[in-house]
Amino acid sequence: SVLNINDLANAVKITSLPGEELKVKIIQEGRESDQGVGFLPDGTMVVVEDGRNLINKTLNVTVTKVLQTSAGRMIFAKP
Repeated sequence: SVLNINDLANAVKITSLPGEELKVKIIQEGRESDQGVGFLPDGTMVVVEDGRNLINKTLNVTVTKVLQTSAGRMIFAKP
């Protein structure tokens, strides 16, 4: 049996849940017109709705959705 290292690493990471608060610095624009993007210390991308005007600010956000794939995790949040 062969283990996928990405799947193994993702299995042992602490998962953020909808409703949880995170602190993140918005560092760039997102794909959609109103999104801002930041990253957690473990490299997880956090997409913040209505975050485009908050670039270079650190704020508490509330998790709305978590997507987990073999390539990694994306968290969607709102301020």
